[in-house]
Amino acid sequence: MGGCDASVLLDDTANFTGEKTAGPNNNSLRGFEVIDTIKTQVENSCRGVVSCADILAVAARDSVVALSGRGWTVPLGRRDSTTASLTAANNQIPAPTLNLNALITSFSNKGFTAQELVALSGAHTIGQARCTTFRTRLYNEANINAAYATTLRARCPSTGPTGDNNLFGLDSNPTVFNNRYFTDLISLRGLLHSDQQLFNNGTTDAQVRAYSTDTATFRIDFANAMVKMSRLSPLTGTNGQIRSNCRRIN
Repeated sequence: MGGCDASVLLDDTANFTGEKTAGPNNNSLRGFEVIDTIKTQVENSCRGVVSCADILAVAARDSVVALSGRGWTVPLGRRDSTTASLTAANNQIPAPTLNLNALITSFSNKGFTAQELVALSGAHTIGQARCTTFRTRLYNEANINAAYATTLRARCPSTGPTGDNNLFGLDSNPTVFNNRYFTDLISLRGLLHSDQQLFNNGTTDAQVRAYSTDTATFRIDFANAMVKMSRLSPLTGTNGQIRSNCRRIN
């Protein structure tokens, strides 16, 4: 996990441990077969030219656009990592249990401001999370809408394993890229502990309020932050390789 180098796509082997089984990724990241399909089609058209890392960056942009978000120009030319780090994935990907100060520090360590933290967290306007990632919040925190909590508890009981893998929308309209995530936070309907921390009488409350009433600004800020993230320590030039199969090194 060095940055935008597609290390997360590498499968475990008998003598290699990838990042897919890291706590933040295991049973969470999906869609690897979609990247495989794209890679196969790209290789058939121009073999050895387009990296898996570039495919990931473009797919992220196109997914947002497909769900009614704003597009952005994706810088290209990344190469693929020949290594992966389970330890780095476990230690550097922000956990859903983090408090606001820890979130700010985690993003700051990668060069992002608190405003960019809030904008990038808006990615949770799409997608789902498993019961296990928010069970503690659901049964132990007070800053959650009572009716919302009751609805969640119906499919996420207080103890596992029953319901552990039941999926719940990260916001109340999780198939459209909009600012619903932020209006949900103001209503105390943040699914993850780390989500609600962005609106919990802290320094990011004002940014959440701003995005909740201004979808256009959120979309612009999100796009700009994604461009910045896509430039996070990429491999270029003669570093790395262009994998022919995204799941293994050449």
